[in-house]
Amino acid sequence: MPQPEVIVAAARGWIGTPYQHQASVKGAGADCLGLLRGVWRELIGPEPTTIPAYAPDWSETAGTEAFADAARLWLCPKPPEAEALGDVVLFRMRAGAMAKHLGLISELGAFPRFIHAYSGHGVVETALSAPWRRKIVARFQFPEGH
Repeated sequence: MPQPEVIVAAARGWIGTPYQHQASVKGAGADCLGLLRGVWRELIGPEPTTIPAYAPDWSETAGTEAFADAARLWLCPKPPEAEALGDVVLFRMRAGAMAKHLGLISELGAFPRFIHAYSGHGVVETALSAPWRRKIVARFQFPEGH
């Protein structure tokens, strides 16, 4: 597993990248999944699978948790209370919706923060405030042995 500080530094390198749905090009465009894909490529190597096209209502019509299921295939699940730098956190943006947003934990302590690509804002570092914390539904770390 890449060192947590290395993960955070790689993610911070994407800050300022414009938001672009389904993109994953540092400086040109990324969505939240594209940010994770880009950090993976920088730190681990080629992506483990081709990412299928997805729409804003991804998984909602089928009622599946495609984002969480895919994360479990390639990342290592962690208990919610085992917070660490570099963690990938998955968010459910509203009650009853599918989990479809993610970020990487960039600061712990009194002023926790995370990095994510957010529609209308691009890749930003945001305070992990109570409203954001309440939306976390899963926590992962990068895999060992890469």
